[in-house]
Amino acid sequence: MSQTLKIEDTEDDAAAASIVSPERITIPVTGMTCAACESFVQRTLAGQAGVQNAAVNLMLHNATVTFDPGLTSVSALVDTIRGTGYGAEIPAEDSSVLAEQTAHDKEQLREYRQLRLKAGVSVTAGFFAMILSMPLMSLSRARGMERIRDPLMSWNMRALDPVLRRTLPWMYRMSEDAIRWSLFALATFILAWAGRRFYTKAWSALLHKTADMNTLVALGTGAAFLYSAAGTIAPGFFVAHGVAPDVYFEAAILIIGLVLTGNALESRAKGQTASALRKLVQLQPKTATVLRDRVELALPVESIQEGDTILVRPGERIPTDGRVISGKSAVNESMLTGESLPVDKTAEDRVIGGSLNQNGSLQYLAENLGAGSTLAQIVRLLREAQGSRAPIQRVADRISAIFVPTVLGIAIVTFSTWRVFAPHAGIMQAFAAAVTVLVIACPCAMGLAVPTAVMVATGRGAALGILIKGGEALQRLEKIDTVVLDKTGTITEGRPQVRDVVLAPHSSLQNMSDAEDRMLRIVAALEHASEHPLAEAVVRLAKERGLNLPEAQEFESQTGYGVVGIVEGDVTLIGNSALMARYSIATDPLQTAAMRLGKDGKTPLWIAIDGKLAGIIAVADTIKVSSMVAIRRMHAEGLRVVMLTGDNQLTADAIARDAGINEVIANVLPAGKVDAIRRLQGEGRVVAMVGDGVNDAPALAQADVGLTMASGADVAMEAGDVTLMRSDLTGVAAAIALSRGTMRVMRQNLFWAFVYNVIGIPVAAGALYPVCGLLLSPVLASAAMALSSVSVVTNSLRLRRLKLA
Repeated sequence: MSQTLKIEDTEDDAAAASIVSPERITIPVTGMTCAACESFVQRTLAGQAGVQNAAVNLMLHNATVTFDPGLTSVSALVDTIRGTGYGAEIPAEDSSVLAEQTAHDKEQLREYRQLRLKAGVSVTAGFFAMILSMPLMSLSRARGMERIRDPLMSWNMRALDPVLRRTLPWMYRMSEDAIRWSLFALATFILAWAGRRFYTKAWSALLHKTADMNTLVALGTGAAFLYSAAGTIAPGFFVAHGVAPDVYFEAAILIIGLVLTGNALESRAKGQTASALRKLVQLQPKTATVLRDRVELALPVESIQEGDTILVRPGERIPTDGRVISGKSAVNESMLTGESLPVDKTAEDRVIGGSLNQNGSLQYLAENLGAGSTLAQIVRLLREAQGSRAPIQRVADRISAIFVPTVLGIAIVTFSTWRVFAPHAGIMQAFAAAVTVLVIACPCAMGLAVPTAVMVATGRGAALGILIKGGEALQRLEKIDTVVLDKTGTITEGRPQVRDVVLAPHSSLQNMSDAEDRMLRIVAALEHASEHPLAEAVVRLAKERGLNLPEAQEFESQTGYGVVGIVEGDVTLIGNSALMARYSIATDPLQTAAMRLGKDGKTPLWIAIDGKLAGIIAVADTIKVSSMVAIRRMHAEGLRVVMLTGDNQLTADAIARDAGINEVIANVLPAGKVDAIRRLQGEGRVVAMVGDGVNDAPALAQADVGLTMASGADVAMEAGDVTLMRSDLTGVAAAIALSRGTMRVMRQNLFWAFVYNVIGIPVAAGALYPVCGLLLSPVLASAAMALSSVSVVTNSLRLRRLKLA
């Protein structure tokens, strides 16, 4: 039925545009370095007209935006990001997700190598500058103008000075001006080359009326450099005012070097968090052997066309998805599905691109190329998951939004407090304390605390065949206390077989010698139009017996009851006892048989032909061995396990008993599954629903977390919050265990990030000086700041070794 949307002339254009379906796009963003950058870009995007949701990811350097195309556009969103001072480009429409990930990995490796080089040169230059500055400190002490409790040079000068005089006598023969200008030249080079990124980004942030980590580093090192430059150019001015014309070039250089060292270590650790993605991308071979006109051609994978015949030899990776047409082999799909054992493949079986052919040759027809391939979908899903945000991140976001301005304020207060309450310490002591506050403050750790854990956890899950579709699902999984399992294809194999055929007494078929085949033929003819697994079992048996199926007419599927149609002129009903009651078909003659079959775990299909009961076909499905193991584990984890099925109570109880489930909800229509989930939630339960992702879509959506079972290339990736690439329930308990471990790491990361700043900033300001005379050097502060970020990322990397079995 068509529907016309009418908009009155008085409505504005925005109202008309609002009926357009929202779109989602991921835009690469360059230049972000800390949580403040991430928070600023996200707030700006979220404030644009037409933007429904914006999630900016510091780890992946991208922004995922859901927007109304009637109110804004991709180019407008890109311009918005550029307007914040960061780089952005419109994603190429023809680029594949595999190519995008490869390009991202190359760029990350290039960035790491560049940071490593600059950090190494800067730290080396810093230590050289530290040694070169020793004669200047000797001169200051000789003049009686020694640095007071020098927080910028924390080594023991009195012990080091004699050693340097013996080993480097030439340095002490240099003139004071020569040393000053040498240090000035070295610092200028390091700050302009290695430190340039901090100053350009700080300046850009200032132009856009914001501040970030670069602002703090630029102010701290810039102040030290400018003061030292003034002392070098006009030392007489300082002496005339009773202030030592000391220079702090070595501190500025070392701060830049140590911060860059932290950035390099952080970049390397970030690369390790994305190792699962990188391994997936590397699964696809570069070339494939294609058979065209019986000629073998070695072609790039990009040149393969739908329907091409691909030849795969032993030891080669399968280049694309497809269906086997000849050959027999065992294929290792572990990197895609987590299944450790090879899977036998023969004609008509599906193969997945990226899996490893082991001991036989296969020929198959290429299917699902490019973005539609299983491997590309897994990579896309994993990238989206790693770019998503867990709700717990909002705590860090709120703090990051005000963090840098607050630190700037604390630095000003620190300087003023030293001048007012400790004037005897001198202006340089106040100056050094303020610089230390600027340098030690670290918004990066807060920005990395949650995203790094999400990246590692989703990657770890993917390696086990568990695709978790984002940080929100990952966080909700932690609270699950009830797991609802669909029966068919979830607990059981999903390939039921006909076990019994029972004819009704006084049936018109009763006295025929081939009565069983005749009834089977009629039932299969009608069930042939149905997609239900039980219908497939009947049709499969009829074909195995070589029965010719007549054509069914006026087929009607009655959801939750069965099917109705006309076969060879007779109205035929096939379904449950409720369908028989609907059409007033008496079932008394076979009730005893039905109960016996139900107690044996068999599902009875009632058949009525021409208004009379004809018989029962009993169908049973085999319980997976892995299901029984998984259910025992769920019980051991304290989870409540419930089986949900449309089967009658007797059959459902028998299957549940064999599977090890104590609680059953039977006789449930598809629409009733949602109500069953709601009832459990009404009891205060946090519910996970496990189903096939197609027939159970409403119940999966109603559950707190929906988990879909998939098998091989036939993956229902868009349904549910978690996709289990193996048709195996052991992934359910593993997913919950992974979530609990991840949330524990997230909380540790956030605790460390907050406590570090809460303790570090007051200590840097000199809070311990009145108590024990302890002051912190800006050099040590910069090292602490670098290590705080690295420690958060390293803690997240522990999730790669998390034991889930």
